[in-house]
Amino acid sequence: MIEARHLRVLRAVAGTGSFSAAARELGCTQPAVSQQMKALEQSAGTPLLVRTGREMRLTQAGDALVRHAAGILAGLTAAEEEVAAIAGLRAGRVRLVSFPSGSSTLVPTALAAMRAEHPGTRVSLVEAEPPRSVEMLRDGDCDVALAFRYAGASASAAEWEDLVVRPLLTDRLVGLVPEGHRLAGAERLGMAELADEPWIAGCPRCRRHLVEVCEGAGFTPRIDFATDDYPAVVGLVGAGLGVAVLPELAVESVRAKGVATLAVEPAVEREVVALTLPDLARVPAVAATLTQLERAAAR
Repeated sequence: MIEARHLRVLRAVAGTGSFSAAARELGCTQPAVSQQMKALEQSAGTPLLVRTGREMRLTQAGDALVRHAAGILAGLTAAEEEVAAIAGLRAGRVRLVSFPSGSSTLVPTALAAMRAEHPGTRVSLVEAEPPRSVEMLRDGDCDVALAFRYAGASASAAEWEDLVVRPLLTDRLVGLVPEGHRLAGAERLGMAELADEPWIAGCPRCRRHLVEVCEGAGFTPRIDFATDDYPAVVGLVGAGLGVAVLPELAVESVRAKGVATLAVEPAVEREVVALTLPDLARVPAVAATLTQLERAAAR
């Protein structure tokens, strides 16, 4: 019989490449990792790892087992949490991953409400932009992913079809220009009006979308600076080094000093959602986190 603890060890070894690194990740000893891997191979009836120098390589059987492990472990977590809630333990753990502007706007309100209403539930937070955050969810490295996608972007709507999608809000992009810019007093901004300007671009996905939007307006933007850090984007615009477009959530999370914000026409929007796996959506602590994220977005 294959045990869940053995699958967790196999995933750690596959991810780190060695017994010693896996032991450090799991907080146990190297002999313990070796013993559990030996027990797993006995249960499987075939070798799962091949030693190549100082590293471990998965066999075909080992690769197959690792591919199934994330779904198996997610299902087990869902079962354990649901049974615990039914038994009245009122405890749980939720691992949340969010993109930075979501972390500074939606997440604090949601987590404060979670702590007040469900003090026995622990919620951890790490940051990652989509599509990395979505990969983490599918790999079993988080329980809820706060993500976004742009309306009309080249990515297909099918990219989340295997997940539970909880819509939160529509986040509109706004234009940023220095306060002394010729367009700073305008009520709205057509993208083509900035065709000859130097640009400051954001995260890789936002950067690709910026190029698509500008090309749709008839020009290719000259990107002088690119940074994943929204305060840096605002700071560069405020210093007169270029123009930018950012989601309203991002502008809301930054003190926009020396910058004028303008409505972009035609409207450019992104859909902000919370994602989880179907099995995890039935876990009470995960369901409560999704509800609090919805409430935070509605405010």
